[in-house]
Amino acid sequence: MSKASSKSRIELFVIEKAKALREEAKISQSELAFRLNVSNGFIGQVESERFPSKYNLDHIDKLAKIFQCSPKDFIPAEPINKDSEESLS
Repeated sequence: MSKASSKSRIELFVIEKAKALREEAKISQSELAFRLNVSNGFIGQVESERFPSKYNLDHIDKLAKIFQCSPKDFIPAEPINKDSEESLS
């Protein structure tokens, strides 16, 4: 039952930002999982498009503490799910 990514563009943005910071800090997926207090495989699932796992707001808050930045650093400056905006009008 392999399925294309069920993650939205903004969710993927957050994931890629966290992954880039993790790699820049030379922190393994396992170490980040430990610091976030999540299961050992969770980070791998989040970083893989094959799984629906993603970060929630509590994770983003903890990631900001770990990487010594603002939670706002995980959010794009402009909306990126523009196609969903049009359907709301």
